[in-house]
Amino acid sequence: MVTHLYLGVILLAGFTTTVANADIEVVCAEDSVRVTWRINQELVPHASRLFLGSCVVSQLKVLPNGEGEAQFNYQFSDCKFKKLMKGKNLIYQNELSYRPQPKSKPAAFVHPIECVSKRPDGWVPPFLNPGSGMSEGYSGLVFHMALLNEQLTGVAESNIIPLGSFMPIWAAVEQKSHQPLLLLMEECVAATTAELQPGSHVYPIISNKGCLLESRRGNSMFLRRYHSSAIILYLQSFKFGLGEEVHIHCRLVAWDPEVLDEDKKACHYVKENESWELLDDPFQSSLCGCCESTCKSRSKRGVGWEPYGLSHTFVLGPLIMVDWSDWKAANRPGGSVTAADSREPLVLN
Repeated sequence: MVTHLYLGVILLAGFTTTVANADIEVVCAEDSVRVTWRINQELVPHASRLFLGSCVVSQLKVLPNGEGEAQFNYQFSDCKFKKLMKGKNLIYQNELSYRPQPKSKPAAFVHPIECVSKRPDGWVPPFLNPGSGMSEGYSGLVFHMALLNEQLTGVAESNIIPLGSFMPIWAAVEQKSHQPLLLLMEECVAATTAELQPGSHVYPIISNKGCLLESRRGNSMFLRRYHSSAIILYLQSFKFGLGEEVHIHCRLVAWDPEVLDEDKKACHYVKENESWELLDDPFQSSLCGCCESTCKSRSKRGVGWEPYGLSHTFVLGPLIMVDWSDWKAANRPGGSVTAADSREPLVLN
């Protein structure tokens, strides 16, 4: 993938003639990147102040016309690249910068660098140790549920979610001696209370026996599974309860992976296709057809347990959805959010 970006607006007026009209070429490989930055001759003597993240120039070539080519050749494990996973993609992000002053001072020029690749088949995130996460045992099964950080590498450090950003909600069931299980989210609602009471004001997220309503209204989705006994709801934050403590109430179901029907499924809406898709087998997406109406319960049973032994209800929270302006204020030195302390641990009931 090669992109050419011509930059005509520079952040610091004093360096406009130095880096204006810079020519930046980015070549992304599977686990590395090569960035070539064409610089004006005025900047060549200061090439040591060019950075890709925390990395300096790998090679500088002075051209016959006096201009220079500064090249960065680095692995994604270097230079403090930020690794994200969104849907089926792995994303590596960093910044190209010119810092004529010490790093404690603002950069004179900053340009984002991003490489996107498809997530490899069978790729498994370095996930939580099931024994160290937050869990509950029920009828011989151990259920887990947690809010993850954006890299999907562990539990989120903050319960404050900027409006419109994504909050990955991970759930799993330990199989132990049972046959392989399929974990489903049958129903999830948001509420401003940790306990649901008759007449409680709720915001439906998943309903109709596994239909992700938020994928229809916004950009939420189920991420591809790395194991049948775990599921990740990639939920986009919403305005319900904005600024208040919000709790996500989910009914988790452990089921026979060979028995999928309208009653036991995980469906999300794919806007590109304008249709509902079954997470575990897109070829059986007809099971999601009832998501636009009513999915009726059937008499089929899962792995032979009593009905109450198949499911468990979890409450995740408190979470606090805030406007971006409030979130930035909370992350400034000395900033705070009055609804709750952003460093409080998540409580799972």
